[in-house]
Amino acid sequence: MTELEFQKMDAGDIPAVEELERQLFSCPWSRQAFLETLNQDTLFITARIGDAIAGYCGMYCYAGKEGEITNVAVSPHFQNQGIGRRMLTYLLEQARGRGITRIILEVRVSNANAIHLYEKIGFKNCGIRKNLYEMPREDGMIMVLERI
Repeated sequence: MTELEFQKMDAGDIPAVEELERQLFSCPWSRQAFLETLNQDTLFITARIGDAIAGYCGMYCYAGKEGEITNVAVSPHFQNQGIGRRMLTYLLEQARGRGITRIILEVRVSNANAIHLYEKIGFKNCGIRKNLYEMPREDGMIMVLERI
């Protein structure tokens, strides 16, 4: 695999990221949602292989040193190559550098691959939110990583 490079997401990345959203998620974020998010206290990164965005992930940062991971997405062309793990590891390093000590996320209960990845990184299941997701309606598992 060619070298994987991480960069802070900027407005120029949004068309490619928006396309990944449409490919991977039943309720994709809009261009406007990404633009607004980039103007808030967030950490959004892209993973690039050459000129291609292989994936992206992001996190809202809250006062009190807590973060909330929003989406983690890897292009179907680049899946099963460890990019998701490497991207999350990089995001956690950036969060640690900002003094964030606790991170939460939500994941579909049927998404066994993502749950396994999060558990390998150290996230723990801390509860279920009934009917959190739509299209299809599904419960969400709440996971937390303490003292990153």
